[in-house]
Amino acid sequence: MIELIEKIEGEAKLDFRFANDLIDFVEIEFLTARGIENILKNRPAMDALVINPRVCGICGHAHLIATVQALENCYENIEISQKAKIVRELTLNFELIQNHFKWFYLVILPFFGKPQDPKKAVLASSLMAKAIAVLAGQYPHNSYAIVGGITSYITNGDLIKVRSLIDECLMFFHNNLVDADIDEFWICDSIEHIFEKNGDLVDVLMKIIYNNQTDFGKSYDRFIVFGGNSYFKSGKSNKTVVNEHVKFDYVQEELIDKSYAKNVYYKNKSFEVGPLARAMVNKTPLIRDAHRKYGDSIFSRILARMCETAQLLHHSKQLIKMIDQKEPSFIKPKVDIKQISSTGISSVEAARGSLIHNIELIGGNIKNYAIITPTQWNLGCGNKKNLGVAQNAMIGLSSIDEAKLVFKSFDVCSVCTTH
Repeated sequence: MIELIEKIEGEAKLDFRFANDLIDFVEIEFLTARGIENILKNRPAMDALVINPRVCGICGHAHLIATVQALENCYENIEISQKAKIVRELTLNFELIQNHFKWFYLVILPFFGKPQDPKKAVLASSLMAKAIAVLAGQYPHNSYAIVGGITSYITNGDLIKVRSLIDECLMFFHNNLVDADIDEFWICDSIEHIFEKNGDLVDVLMKIIYNNQTDFGKSYDRFIVFGGNSYFKSGKSNKTVVNEHVKFDYVQEELIDKSYAKNVYYKNKSFEVGPLARAMVNKTPLIRDAHRKYGDSIFSRILARMCETAQLLHHSKQLIKMIDQKEPSFIKPKVDIKQISSTGISSVEAARGSLIHNIELIGGNIKNYAIITPTQWNLGCGNKKNLGVAQNAMIGLSSIDEAKLVFKSFDVCSVCTTH
């Protein structure tokens, strides 16, 4: 039975096979190719800073940061001020937060008897879009991050505006998602404590329990994070056992028949990326408690994404305090990029998980460019002997509607995936 999945970034085709009235196999196809990797070939290296943010309308900023870091990694020696690093991290945090709000109110709520709530989605996400624009000049599709730093001249007035927007967003979270004090929510280690509160997130979690859906979406219970920063740790987790070192050279891609996406594996195994993966590697107390009770299910996945929203808002306020206005925004590289023949690889944490960029330069021109997106990790289409993460999570469900909920719990983006 074929189902076209819309109301995601792009679209996907799911071909369901049933046995004994239960889903026995799902073939996942992404239907359009955009060819960004081929467009980049033979272009000057700096063109990537303008082209790559157009890979995705939701995560364009993550692609910008991944691009500039990959280019910087082509240099033997390059200096970036702490101020520039913090501002880059802030703007990326804000992109994650605005995506999480839109995903919850536009994608998840309708599965639990509530209509989409565009008003709340737009209100919350627009606050973060404004915060990015203050620091980066515009949003989306800015190119303010450049090799050597950023183009922004950050004033005290800018930081006051950003702090105010964060506070507004925190108030929105408190008034709508969970009516808990943010410092209380930050350190909470018991899901039962959340059940004592009110809010849209609490309503959804309670509905999952009431509908007996707490087993929905369980997969391999393997998680991986590549894009470590001042908050996220890089590493991998198998159930609750965390290893804090992962190497890019264990990542491999595999072409999929019929689809314009590729599978991605780490040491020949499928791993989940995204907010739940980040929380498991970070050992976030609340998510570890939810995982102990409900595993790698839609319950834990939804909670992890919205918990991360609150945590990133809190952490971003701390980052702002660390900015030294006296530091330069940009430090000119000592070597012209036209003289560079090298390779560079980077990874950042996008809203949906680890995003990897790998570039090869010859005389400052792009010979090859490879992009591995989060949806490739989560929505890879394997065979019955080696299922992708979402494929495995849908096996055994009794209806396509149940499978759609599980599928969308990974926050699907087919546009990024078919670059």
